Amino acid sequence: MDAPYKQLEDHFQRLSHVAHALTFLQWDQLVMMPPRGNEARSEAIAELSSIYHDTLTDPALGDLLEKARSHPETAEQSASVSEMDREYRWATCIPTDLVKAKSLAGSKCEHQWRSQRQNNDWAGFLVNFKEVVNLSREEAQARQSCRPDQFFTPYDALLDLYCTGDSSDMISGIFTTLKKNLPPLVSEVVSKQAGRTRLFKGQFIIESQRQLNRKLATLLGFDFEAGRIDESSHPFSTGDVGDHRITSRYRESDFIDALKATAHETGHAAYEGGLPQKWKHKPLGQARNMSIHESQSLLFEKQIFLTKPFLNYFTPTIHAHLEASRDYSCEQIWLNSIKVSPSLIRVEADEVCYPLHVILRYEIESALINGTMEAADLPEVWDDKIQNYLGLSTAGNFRDGCLQDIHWTDGSFGYFPAYTLGALNAAQLFSAFRDQHGDWQEMLSKGDISPILNWLEEHIWSKGRLLDSQELIVKATGEPTNPGYFIDYVKTRYLQESY
Repeated sequence: MDAPYKQLEDHFQRLSHVAHALTFLQWDQLVMMPPRGNEARSEAIAELSSIYHDTLTDPALGDLLEKARSHPETAEQSASVSEMDREYRWATCIPTDLVKAKSLAGSKCEHQWRSQRQNNDWAGFLVNFKEVVNLSREEAQARQSCRPDQFFTPYDALLDLYCTGDSSDMISGIFTTLKKNLPPLVSEVVSKQAGRTRLFKGQFIIESQRQLNRKLATLLGFDFEAGRIDESSHPFSTGDVGDHRITSRYRESDFIDALKATAHETGHAAYEGGLPQKWKHKPLGQARNMSIHESQSLLFEKQIFLTKPFLNYFTPTIHAHLEASRDYSCEQIWLNSIKVSPSLIRVEADEVCYPLHVILRYEIESALINGTMEAADLPEVWDDKIQNYLGLSTAGNFRDGCLQDIHWTDGSFGYFPAYTLGALNAAQLFSAFRDQHGDWQEMLSKGDISPILNWLEEHIWSKGRLLDSQELIVKATGEPTNPGYFIDYVKTRYLQESY
């Protein structure tokens, strides 16, 4: 093995170890840490983050990358160096002063947003938000200048942080198809479901729900010798090889939301656990991007757990753990889970309306970063779009409109498309699996998902970052991301009610 590449491996292994420590410090901060530990923890995280950044931006690393790139021994090594180089370029193309300024502005904006949203205070929020937008534009332009041949707009450079390999041109084309098809579909489904209620009645004991969710996670392949489930205000997944941490949240008035969250986060953990061990500690061995990550979590939640065959298998387990659930048949539980109703809040949106929430945000954030819209115009533009897409209004209601998401407060522009690209890819991947496994419904009716796990490991998990996102989807399904699969899927589930 050539010396420069071996030195690169050692360098990125050190980075991986620092990232591991940061991951679990941050998990503990969100899940276990007592409130008075926050100051010391924040200082420790900041120090480790600085060490990580300094290690990644070491000028010697650039020299090693240049040498290794010039004489790769294998195609795999070439791909590995390419991913290392991408990490290095992204870390070094932004001036340190800009990184610090954006971090400070984002922290201030995010902190004050919490009370400003509660108080419906758009004017107060705008003061900080304008600074975040301006600094995010500077960041986007700096990143674009690093790869002008790859990023045709400043927004594309930020999009690449979360949806690597997916351009705004591609996404805009896909979203145009969804905008044409989903609004009339929403109206049709709402009409079909008229008179149905979404809420369960009964008291579903929290401790019993915890045990039930552990049963579901185990059935979906979660290994409790290599992971754990805890609780947090917002479900999430994190961890590392051999130690996967997922969280859910519970309400006594409902049990299906926690089960959906557990299935979703188990999908994230399965992807991380299935990544190639031979590339451990290298960027090549990491998840491809957030749109692929979301495809795995949504496939577990929507394409496995919420199918009629699987839910039919699992309903007796629900009844065994939750006495109050015995008033509801499998069919009633399933119908409750597919209720469609346009609403203002993205995180509460159903599966059919959700992409329209994402499209609204995508169009706004791309305009903000590309400079075709100003921060002060946000409420008016938001209200116009949500009226067009969902028939709702947020005029004067900033709290449930443009102030509802945390993402933009710290400048995380470019993340939102990953949610809907993930949903589209999940539908497309599961369609490809079904084409190869005609007995898929029988498998799920027995609670056997091992063929699905094996298929995903072969086509997605084992590839790491060897392929870009569209190459990955083409290899697995025969074509790039195609919104037609998602549209067909929601029509089958929500109109025919046969999925």
